[in-house]
Amino acid sequence: QVQLVESGGGLVQAGGSLRLSCAVSGLTISNYIFGWFRQAPGKEREFVTSVSWSEPNPSYVDSVKGRFTASRDNAKLSVYLQMNDLKPEDTAVYYCAARRVSAANFVYWGQGTQVTVSS
Repeated sequence: QVQLVESGGGLVQAGGSLRLSCAVSGLTISNYIFGWFRQAPGKEREFVTSVSWSEPNPSYVDSVKGRFTASRDNAKLSVYLQMNDLKPEDTAVYYCAARRVSAANFVYWGQGTQVTVSS
């Protein structure tokens, strides 16, 4: 059974930092690309970044470039999202997701973790 379990969300003041974690189980990680998405109230879900075990350079949506850093730990089967210089507009539920390297769509999703940035 595939499981993606996020943790690390919370309430932080603008300019602060949070580190999200996504623990992965039930799939062969080398065959998958992992993504972070977010959904703010009243808005559509937005792609934030993706990271794979085979490529060291994640891609980022423009609004987080220079502030967010995605990484992975092969030994711990985990993916991380380090978020620095947080802004109120970063407030959202953040989701970890997985798709096969050869596929276009993310098919496995975590339950989400809330990030709230106060001004």
